[in-house]
Amino acid sequence: MRVNIGVSARHVHLNAADFATLFGDEDLKVIKKLSQPGEFASNLKVTLQTEKDELTNVRVLGPIRAYTQVEISKTDAFKLGLNPPIRDSGDIKGSSPITVIGTKGTLFLNEGCIIATRHIHLTNEDVLKYNLKDLKKVSVKVGGIKGGILNNITLKVSDNYAFELHLDTDDANAHLIKQGDTGEILIGGEYEESI
Repeated sequence: MRVNIGVSARHVHLNAADFATLFGDEDLKVIKKLSQPGEFASNLKVTLQTEKDELTNVRVLGPIRAYTQVEISKTDAFKLGLNPPIRDSGDIKGSSPITVIGTKGTLFLNEGCIIATRHIHLTNEDVLKYNLKDLKKVSVKVGGIKGGILNNITLKVSDNYAFELHLDTDDANAHLIKQGDTGEILIGGEYEESI
């Protein structure tokens, strides 16, 4: 079965307290709705900083979350001199430290910077429809001149999700994938359990 692909650039999720530290009483406004229900790119941006370098104009995504998390690519990590773990969203314990600079303040995170796992958002109805019950991971085949098979793709199930594969910019660029392209889910594909 085919799945639409979303390409996710570096971004930041903030909890309420950290948002106030970085932006004071500024409003988190929607400038673009994202594919997942309720998610949006906001009007606000931050700078990510380490002792080695920095990344400017990094978008804050909304809405406000229960945790603060910075998501970057491996290429970004090389630039910043970091070695963040590859993790599911929200799994930030022991992840890389980073400094986040907003318009009103600066925040040093002892942990919180990750490279997000490749993942597919899907509902319980999708799980049954596409015969994915009891699976934790799948592989996805992408076509084109630099096509290939992407392994270790985590299935994230919630009835609040929209069916879509999320890749970071490194994965997308390596296979010449752009937002809105599609891939084919491979059931029982070969992949490594450990990442």
